[in-house]
Amino acid sequence: MARRPRIHYPGGLYHVMVRGNRGLKVFQQDRDYRLYLKFLEEYKERYGFLLYAYVLMPTHVHLLIEVGEIPLSRLMQSLQFRYTRNYNLRYQGWGHLFQGRYKAILCEKDSYLIELSAYIHLNPVRGKLVKDPSEYPWSSYREYLRGGKGGLVDSSFVLSQFSGVRARAIRDYVRFVENQIFVGHREDLYRVRGQRFLGGEDFVERVLRGRKDKPSYTYDLSIQELVAHVGSVFDISVETICSMSRNREGAWGRGMVGYVGRRFCGYSNKSFAEYFHRDPVAVSRGIAKVEEKIRLDKRFEITLQRLEEEVVRGAKRKISY
Repeated sequence: MARRPRIHYPGGLYHVMVRGNRGLKVFQQDRDYRLYLKFLEEYKERYGFLLYAYVLMPTHVHLLIEVGEIPLSRLMQSLQFRYTRNYNLRYQGWGHLFQGRYKAILCEKDSYLIELSAYIHLNPVRGKLVKDPSEYPWSSYREYLRGGKGGLVDSSFVLSQFSGVRARAIRDYVRFVENQIFVGHREDLYRVRGQRFLGGEDFVERVLRGRKDKPSYTYDLSIQELVAHVGSVFDISVETICSMSRNREGAWGRGMVGYVGRRFCGYSNKSFAEYFHRDPVAVSRGIAKVEEKIRLDKRFEITLQRLEEEVVRGAKRKISY
């Protein structure tokens, strides 16, 4: 079977995974790790991508990259070839250092960026190399602890999802990462569509059509109005949806508000987090649960259609770009 072509999506978020050939080590000494990071920094300046997180493990690498106009393939080909050549010269080796093609999953940024950054930072803990991610020197986690000033990693966007105050954002992000330590392997972060996409059907369709991340128009509705529509269709009181309790019905209602609000009104997860006084990660998870139900429960489409019709009925359109 022919390989599927890489998809270049300007502004796309990619979870990149590279493994050593036959499971062998790709980093032998500290200077190997430093060399890989040096090359990565050089190409970051040359190609203009954003690097949200990374971890270099003895046998593999994880990168979380948002590309610009230059395709990810150009970066990875240059980086892998240059590092392999230097590695083989240093250790008198030959041939391929890395296993076949690198894996690159195009991810829906609003839903997965924060969780992927934490998952990547916890690789050394899951691999039993350290007990705390801050102890591992070859990941971007320490840059997050410093607030990401002047480093290789662009941590400010992720941290801003927790708080506008830097110290508080760092503290809340650390708490979030620590809460993930005992979760273990996250199969849902690898459950991709068409072997290439991590996200909902709307996201995949936008990418395949080559469209921007938002539709050409959105509907001018407040979050308060969306709450009322969701409450009406699902028979959930506004008080339950807006409650600070962990009531499942309320959480489901908030997830539905997030889903239709993002799809039809162009709201960000941060907007919902501020409105409901919730962690943006909790908002992302609520929306992801709705998207999963859409995939698994065909009968749910009827109820969803009722909600969508109610949301757009009589609402004013506004141009989003």
